[in-house]
Amino acid sequence: MFNALIVEKDDDGNPHAGVKQIGLDDLPHADVTVAVEYSTVNYKDGLCLGPGGGLVRHYPHVPGIDFAGTVEQSDDDRYKPGDKVVLTGWRVGEAHWGGYAQKARVKADWLVPLPEGLDTRQAMAVGTAGFTAMLAVMALEDHGLQPGHGPVLVTGAAGGVGSVATAILAHLGHEVAAVTGRPEQEVYLRDLGASRIVPRADLAETVKRPLESEEWTGCVDAVGGAMLARVLGQMKYGASVAAVGLAGGAALPATVVPFLLRGVNLLGIDSVMQPYDNRLRAWQRIARDLPMDKLEAMVQPATLSDLPGLGEDILKGQVRGRVVVDVNA
Repeated sequence: MFNALIVEKDDDGNPHAGVKQIGLDDLPHADVTVAVEYSTVNYKDGLCLGPGGGLVRHYPHVPGIDFAGTVEQSDDDRYKPGDKVVLTGWRVGEAHWGGYAQKARVKADWLVPLPEGLDTRQAMAVGTAGFTAMLAVMALEDHGLQPGHGPVLVTGAAGGVGSVATAILAHLGHEVAAVTGRPEQEVYLRDLGASRIVPRADLAETVKRPLESEEWTGCVDAVGGAMLARVLGQMKYGASVAAVGLAGGAALPATVVPFLLRGVNLLGIDSVMQPYDNRLRAWQRIARDLPMDKLEAMVQPATLSDLPGLGEDILKGQVRGRVVVDVNA
């Protein structure tokens, strides 16, 4: 028997989460059983811990869209007992039981080997948020982003994706302008490498003009909505925005003018269904280009029993940086 955070619904259909003991026979059928060491908390986890957000279809459920640990049993030749592995995405923790347990059973295709230079705790300090941030930086680079060409904007900068994106971009030599609605996070963001703090209110409303002064040479946007629309009109000629989230809403009240007159690129970043080769490329870049001291500064430790409260907090925008969950604590 081992511990797992189980989300169940009561007779009125209201979800509630608590730590319970389950056995190996309770896990879903799949190729590889992993002894989980660490997981983390993302926005999707907050949804799955609470109302579900349409992501969870069947209860009881074990959330946790990320985990890292050691292979315990494998029916696939690619992995053997003792191998260190990482999982992000593939709707694990949503449609399939996830990492908020001391053991997980998943398809081998969903795993990647733990990259050299990272341990399992660091991998979960990165998690889906950091993995997504690296994918965004790679996409911007693939579309011409280079250090020294002007400031790169990061919206939602104190969140998980924004924190890692800020640290990576600064480490690569970019001037980073960090957007936040929490003035008390300025020291935190400057310690990560931000050279400029942009109050969220400066970008929170759309304007009638489809174009403003050219200001940003690139952008990692975790907010969407009106802020993304506003940012598009401020991008330099030929610059790109990597869209990674919708904390500010899914609607995009924009015009096509920035695309037509300035050649702006809007790049969609999906971390869930990324092909294996690009996953490896991103994790290798993380091990190389994310300073570990900056990563450690983002970390908030937690245990399984802390997760219900943290799920509520992240949905309210009250979690800073990265939460690392020690499932064995």
